[in-house]
Amino acid sequence: MQELSTSEDRILRFLKFRGAQSTPVVARHLKMTLPGVRKHLSALLAAKLVNFSDESGKVGRPRRSWQLTPLADKRFPDSHAVLTLEMIGSIRSVFGEDGLDRLIEAREGETQSRYVAALAGLRDMGKKVAKLAELRSDEGYMADWQALPDGSYLLAENHCPICAAARICQGFCRSELSVFRAALGPEVTVERAEHILSGARRCAYRIEVKS
Repeated sequence: MQELSTSEDRILRFLKFRGAQSTPVVARHLKMTLPGVRKHLSALLAAKLVNFSDESGKVGRPRRSWQLTPLADKRFPDSHAVLTLEMIGSIRSVFGEDGLDRLIEAREGETQSRYVAALAGLRDMGKKVAKLAELRSDEGYMADWQALPDGSYLLAENHCPICAAARICQGFCRSELSVFRAALGPEVTVERAEHILSGARRCAYRIEVKS
């Protein structure tokens, strides 16, 4: 895998978290000069790690937005993808779909217990969502969160370290949603707003406190 400078790696991570962005936005958020960002983006373009699209405006030059390529996505780990796929295939072969479902349920129970314990004692929903994002980031999901103007919250996972497994067994995605609902408590609703497997750049969940 090609070696990147620290600045180039920061740019890739920023685009991974934020999606397509213009050169000035990248420079402003990463506190780099415009010439410096342009130089790094040119290097990343040559390495086929980013590409761009130009959008015509009413006046002036077209607005250029940069985004990651599929090759860049491979730089963010999918936890032991080949081994995971082989094991899922073996479990299906030996134990059938019921056996695979039981395995996912066991994993769900263990994760749920850990999350419930980590969130115990937190009364403020914003703190709960922040803690959940921290837990998910520790597991490789590059999660962040934000409070929305209507009082709800958005939890976003900018990377899926088990994406290969989820593509052939969507029980992992159903399990994830169930875990979030259990961890955050009965006073909230949690709905998936964006889904990588449906073509989105990330998975995102809208969390709303029931009235």
